[in-house]
Amino acid sequence: MSASPETNVSPQPETHAHSHGDADPGAPVGLTAKAAEKVAEIRGEENIEEGYALRLKVQGGGCSGFSYDLYFDQPQETDRGFDVKGVKLICDEMSLMYLVGTEVDYVEGLHGAGFKFQNPNVKSTCGCGSSFSV
Repeated sequence: MSASPETNVSPQPETHAHSHGDADPGAPVGLTAKAAEKVAEIRGEENIEEGYALRLKVQGGGCSGFSYDLYFDQPQETDRGFDVKGVKLICDEMSLMYLVGTEVDYVEGLHGAGFKFQNPNVKSTCGCGSSFSV
């Protein structure tokens, strides 16, 4: 992470994978239309500079071994960058290995709202729903 302004967005792992057909061709990670709209809304509300992209990250930790992180950040030389539904996404190579085929959705429900990762590589999630294993 950089010392630049970051807006964290509470990602939620998904216990099963399915696709809504919203992934852009050639992009290793997809966004649903609702997720793309919410990212644009957050970018506007937080006055995020154009040079920043939405970072998708997998990090060690949590009950099951890995957890997701999602925040605005400046691209680094080693990042892979791609545009999905008008949103600039960046991902480091290690995280991308775990995220290929993942679709990020934005859901609102009785338990709150947040971004949900629908990842076909996940074998299990923890009871609290904040981490996963592959």
